[in-house]
Amino acid sequence: MSIIKFLDEFTNESMLEKKSSRRDIFGTFGSLGKKAALAAIPFGLAGLTSKAHAQTMGDPVSALQLALTLEYLEDEFYDLALQSGVITDSAVETVYMKISQHEQAHVDFLTAGLNNAGVTPVEKPDFDFTAGGMFDPFNTSNPDAYAQLLALAQAFEDTGVRAYKGQAGNLQGSDFLTAGLQIHSVEARHASEIRRIRGLKGWITRDERGAGMPAATQAVYDGEENLIQGGLDVTTLGSGPAFSVDASTEAYDETLSGDEATAIASLFIVS
Repeated sequence: MSIIKFLDEFTNESMLEKKSSRRDIFGTFGSLGKKAALAAIPFGLAGLTSKAHAQTMGDPVSALQLALTLEYLEDEFYDLALQSGVITDSAVETVYMKISQHEQAHVDFLTAGLNNAGVTPVEKPDFDFTAGGMFDPFNTSNPDAYAQLLALAQAFEDTGVRAYKGQAGNLQGSDFLTAGLQIHSVEARHASEIRRIRGLKGWITRDERGAGMPAATQAVYDGEENLIQGGLDVTTLGSGPAFSVDASTEAYDETLSGDEATAIASLFIVS
């Protein structure tokens, strides 16, 4: 299966047959019609049309506002990456275009869902992808720009995977749970492909951020070395040889709390 089909089996592949501007891409996306658009993104929020839902959501509101903030960050990052001229590999550019479509769809979807539930979506922050001067990922004159662009994409996607999982409990019992878990699945596909582009495994081992990742991204990976699942040390499971620590940590994604995810995102938000 091609990576494009892997990332999204629903979106019209003709969008990616030629290099297009972001505006052109979304013009095509919008022309697919309501049915195709809904098929290309997670479902669940579109059915929330009553303000009565807002009276019982509580924690789900905070969870979805956090998710929307992270989607804003990813959406703008991929938009600027595609405009920057830093990506010269056409295959990588195609992957970024596909991921960019997904992130915009997630922003639109979460915004519409919150509005339909009678909740005002959090405003889009101003982002600083240099993180106060630590990075310069969109500058074609920077010899490290491409490596930084890939490293930041990995950090953002790995954060998204852990953050969505961390908010699943807050969505439990709400109409948003299915949609949240489906977006989590999409983010995991993004994370896996970005890591493979960087020559890494598609999953996290222990709390290793991977070769070439800046030290400033370590907070994304702290806690991934956990071996206790459901109160059991997973290295002791099974009747045969014990599972290795590496294999055991690779088998599970750990959660990020709302505060932890916010702290990571805040590195790139202009206060």
